[in-house]
Amino acid sequence: MRTLLMWLLVPLALATIVGAALLYPFGHEQKTGAAIGLHQTPVAAVVTGVAENCGERCVAVTVRMTDGAASGQSVTIPNVKGPGAPSFQLGDEVVLSYAGSQPQAAESYQIVDFQRGWSLAVLALLFAAAVLLLGRWQGLAALGALLLSFVVLVLFVMPSILAGQNPLMVAVVGAGLIMFVVLYLTHGISARTSTAVLGTLVSLALIGVLGALFSALSKLTGLDEDTTNLVTLLGTNIDTRGLLLAGTLIGALGVLDDVTVTQTSAVWELRRANDKLTWRELFAAGSRIGRDHMSSVVNTLVMAYAGAALPLLLAISLAGRSMGEILTSQQIAQEIVRTLVGSIGLVAAIPVTTALAALVAVRQEVAPIAVSEPEPEPEPEPKTVKRAAKAVKPEKPRPARIEGDLFTGYDPDKGPWERPSEPRARRAASARPAPPARRRSSGSP
Repeated sequence: MRTLLMWLLVPLALATIVGAALLYPFGHEQKTGAAIGLHQTPVAAVVTGVAENCGERCVAVTVRMTDGAASGQSVTIPNVKGPGAPSFQLGDEVVLSYAGSQPQAAESYQIVDFQRGWSLAVLALLFAAAVLLLGRWQGLAALGALLLSFVVLVLFVMPSILAGQNPLMVAVVGAGLIMFVVLYLTHGISARTSTAVLGTLVSLALIGVLGALFSALSKLTGLDEDTTNLVTLLGTNIDTRGLLLAGTLIGALGVLDDVTVTQTSAVWELRRANDKLTWRELFAAGSRIGRDHMSSVVNTLVMAYAGAALPLLLAISLAGRSMGEILTSQQIAQEIVRTLVGSIGLVAAIPVTTALAALVAVRQEVAPIAVSEPEPEPEPEPKTVKRAAKAVKPEKPRPARIEGDLFTGYDPDKGPWERPSEPRARRAASARPAPPARRRSSGSP
């Protein structure tokens, strides 16, 4: 069974590596900043004053720049005041956008954001501490896998798509790299992990096929506000529908890992608990566990997409359009396709992974669960009850021991005296003549 898993997964891993080598834009230099028309330069500053003297819906914010060409100098920038506008206080660390040629002029700057690096760093440290506290060495491996996933996204997926590669192919290869690295690094190289990897691959393939099919049937273009801005900045053709499918694959990958690993572990633990279970019994028991998991996972995915699109939902609901028009609009329809296609892949991952895990588990020699014998409880110490000391009575003097034969007396000429045994003494006493009786005198009583 291990050999079969190796023959199935090794070619897929090699194909992933070859695909990454072919899709990576070696030698391509991506233009950024002013080269693509973005002339704004971020500048760090600190708010030193706030005055409401520039108009009814205006507030004058004085900032001191801490970097840039005019570092250390202060400028006063008017900012909008009202609903939805940020409020500033003394000491706030902000980010300015510099787009002029005169660093000392206030007109060259605009307040665009707050600095939040330290708060995010504290949150990241708390997250890492919680993972390490609960997971220990496995938690450390999980943090390493998370870092590697981020590296794959930043150093492979994003540069390849910006260089003009097919977004769907890039997402498939990137998801494969993340899956192999994350699962094997977090859970170790074993038949159990290989089964979860195989189930994840099958589910990803299903999501890709269904996403491509229903995106074409629904005539989704993938053009929303952010995508339109990206195409405008790049100035080149990019497959926006493929970009939509790439986001669907990468978004579903994290939840797929959870489903496949959980189902595989459940089947293995059932096998360890009862090694007499057949493949059908393992599959049935694992499927019952998967049904409970399925309902929560699908709800999680739907809520994740709904939460991301909540401002859009609120804005469309104010347009006074019918529910059918809202659901079939471009922005909402692509979220519906993402959600439903990802959910179908998650639902399919449960029986597929459970069946694969049951096939592998029944052919594996699973070590029995080590049950540690409970330590014997210490015997209770006898309770000592302190009692009042009794008064010691003086011992009475024992009477002197009478030694010798009471009948014949002791004759020193016969040697040391020995007490005769009881039968012998009785026989000697019966054979011995009785002594003559004494006569009593007349004066005795």
